[in-house]
Amino acid sequence: MTEVRWGILGAAKIALTDVMPAIHLSKRGRVQAVASRSAKRVAGYEPIAHYTDYNSLIDDPDVDAIYIPLPNHMHVEWTKRAAEAGKHVLCEKPIAWDAAQVEELIGVRDRTGKLIAEAFMVCHHPQWHLVRDLLAEGTIGKLVHVQGAFAFFNDDGDNIRNRAETEGGALGDIGVYPSVTTRFVTGAEPVSATAKLTMENGVDVTARTMVDFDGFALDFHCSMRMASHQSMSFHGTRGVIEVPAPFNARKFGEARVIVRRGHEAREHRFPEVEQYLRQMDAFNAAVLDGTDFPVTLEFSRGNAAMIDMIRAAGA
Repeated sequence: MTEVRWGILGAAKIALTDVMPAIHLSKRGRVQAVASRSAKRVAGYEPIAHYTDYNSLIDDPDVDAIYIPLPNHMHVEWTKRAAEAGKHVLCEKPIAWDAAQVEELIGVRDRTGKLIAEAFMVCHHPQWHLVRDLLAEGTIGKLVHVQGAFAFFNDDGDNIRNRAETEGGALGDIGVYPSVTTRFVTGAEPVSATAKLTMENGVDVTARTMVDFDGFALDFHCSMRMASHQSMSFHGTRGVIEVPAPFNARKFGEARVIVRRGHEAREHRFPEVEQYLRQMDAFNAAVLDGTDFPVTLEFSRGNAAMIDMIRAAGA
């Protein structure tokens, strides 16, 4: 096999605008088929097979890997079905509601031998690799505090993010990003959390939380009821690292890492990086060459456990 033939399970916006173009640009992957009730939504992308039901796509022998951008409550079920049908799976975050469900998926992965991974595209962006290296080198001294924020305005009651039955909520949709990036660059796991959740119709629309790690704390908020903004900063005994466009680099702003020490500031720019393309390249390489995919299910389980901790603290 010289390329990965992808099947897309649902014509969600992120699939059409980010992931399918990334697969198309990837040198070792191509979109083979899409399952969607609307042929119009996928028309014009490239010559691909079109299915109107998910099982037919999963059963297609010409599909090697499945990308799942379905509503959150469908992630675990269809990840299991795809892997058990012999397909590798890249599933949008959150791959599961809680850590126990991720543990189930680890069992499916081990039993089937298929790669199953959560689509945290930020872990493939070199700005986060740089932050990890800077912290490891002690560039800002001992890390004391991490500050994060991610918000956008969405009060549409019919939107899946605002519905409890589709496992919506700010924590699962965007709160995972301050969580996953902090864990990714520090390699640390949380020990306790305090949180205040603002609930509407059984859905957390805003979360304000403080998470204690061994030696430092993460303070962040996420909301679907605020104007759009996002930021991450890492505060140490000798300096600060700022990431102005931490999650939606290029869309929200240019990817930059700013290191401040006293009155001096050094800026690192990443103007041309496509994090979705890097994610697809890494997944294709893992399937074709057996290389390690940087976002393991064990890492995802740790992130789900952190969100579990925050939800429990805010209950």
